[in-house]
Amino acid sequence: MNKIIQSTAYLPFLLFSMAFRKKNRIGGQAIIEGVMMRGKQKIAWAVQKPNGKMLVERETFISLTKTNRFCKLPIVRGAVNLYESLKIGYKTLMRSAEISMLSTDEDKNADAKTLKKEKSLRDKLSLAFSMIVALVFSIGLFMYLPMAISQLFFQKTALTFNLFAGGIRIILFLIYLISISFWKDIKRLFQYHGAEHKAIFAFEDGKELTIDNMKPYPTQHPRCGTSFLLLVALVCIFLFSIIDSLIMHFTGLYSLFIARFIVHLTLIPLVGGMSFEILKLSDKYQEVFPVSLLIKPGLWLQYITTKQPDNTQLETATAALKAAL
Repeated sequence: MNKIIQSTAYLPFLLFSMAFRKKNRIGGQAIIEGVMMRGKQKIAWAVQKPNGKMLVERETFISLTKTNRFCKLPIVRGAVNLYESLKIGYKTLMRSAEISMLSTDEDKNADAKTLKKEKSLRDKLSLAFSMIVALVFSIGLFMYLPMAISQLFFQKTALTFNLFAGGIRIILFLIYLISISFWKDIKRLFQYHGAEHKAIFAFEDGKELTIDNMKPYPTQHPRCGTSFLLLVALVCIFLFSIIDSLIMHFTGLYSLFIARFIVHLTLIPLVGGMSFEILKLSDKYQEVFPVSLLIKPGLWLQYITTKQPDNTQLETATAALKAAL
């Protein structure tokens, strides 16, 4: 499969799946033929090149939540973190696509210490176009379509409308994940996702990052960003129901469906911020019932989005993690 097509298929999952981690300040993400890790002040990625060698790159990155007072506020910090995660995720995903497509001649000139890479204008435009397509596809499939269907049946009731739209959204997302999981290249990407989790498990437990130490850990991690997706779906139902009820109470029904859609779309940063705060609380109290029960669906979802990695993939995750520290 063409790497650009693979990137386009994976981007909708990337939109809200960047892992949020508190313990030891390590977050991660699977990228094409590699793994990206985010530490306290650095982000790093390790990617397997076509010739079988590994390319490791890193750069300094300090979040606005560490340098700006306003960005440190609850909910605001979640929205900022979401934006930064999407920016970093997209950048490293596109970079991994470039590295994994290196020709023999390009590979000879590759510099592991810099992000600068000579690419044709055609390739850059293709990568940018893939992002646009993925964004339009994501908004259309997971926002517009569920709302449009719900509008046909529950236009006048805010809670019922959003419950129905939220249910459709979750079903569509599950169908989407299951469908792409059968693709050969996506399966490899999900293996790197599993490798990322195993490396972080070992690191959090203070163990040496060896293949033997990482293998026993599961591929499902309780603080994976996949769980964040389910939180987003639930927060959407709760928040959108309240906002819709207020608008309908003070102004009457939405005169146009597109007005409701635009309102919901503009609330995404708030949804992300609230979901982030809830995820932090669930991380802190994950051993407490019923929190332990509530995080189960996120772990079950990871049976789709993570697969058992091979030794090379574990080594790749280890290299990225070490470079990010």
